[in-house]
Amino acid sequence: MRGVLLRVRAAVSGRRGSFRALALSALLPLAGCGFHLQGSGSLPPAMVKTYVATRSAHSDFLLALTDTLRQRGAAVLRAPDDGAAVLDIAADESGQRVLSVSARNIPREYEVFYSVTFSLKVAGKNVIDHETLVVTRSYTFDETQVLAKASEEEVLRRALAEDLARRVMRRIETAGNAPAGAPAVAPKT
Repeated sequence: MRGVLLRVRAAVSGRRGSFRALALSALLPLAGCGFHLQGSGSLPPAMVKTYVATRSAHSDFLLALTDTLRQRGAAVLRAPDDGAAVLDIAADESGQRVLSVSARNIPREYEVFYSVTFSLKVAGKNVIDHETLVVTRSYTFDETQVLAKASEEEVLRRALAEDLARRVMRRIETAGNAPAGAPAVAPKT
């Protein structure tokens, strides 16, 4: 490791390779820790064809989830198929609530939340029983900037939906990579 640092210092002292050496030194510790780029996980083989059953056909979460499935190599079907995995989205809800108010009883801080309940069936067997995931973010509110804050809330809501889609995918990957003989469904606590 010391040799690497000496080479980085030598490269940094020269103007030409300083940026490259700095970037390399920042990425070097990640090389052996199991770090993977976001979205680079692998789906279980049974998820190659997946049907997503939902009542919210155009939600931010569904759009993010189907994009993520496609990026990982799954064919997202429009109708159920005998050989396809079924990802059932039982609940897909978002909203906001007031966290704090001013002395004049005007909202000062809001919390945006997004919640999904999902299950996964492969070959007619439950791989993941109904699980609920909830993510939240808060933002401050200024009544003089109503349009900007409404836009901020929409951006937060989309970011939460994308975060939930990644979490659902990680859960699917975990269930799909369970050792043989081990229960694929996580115990409820």
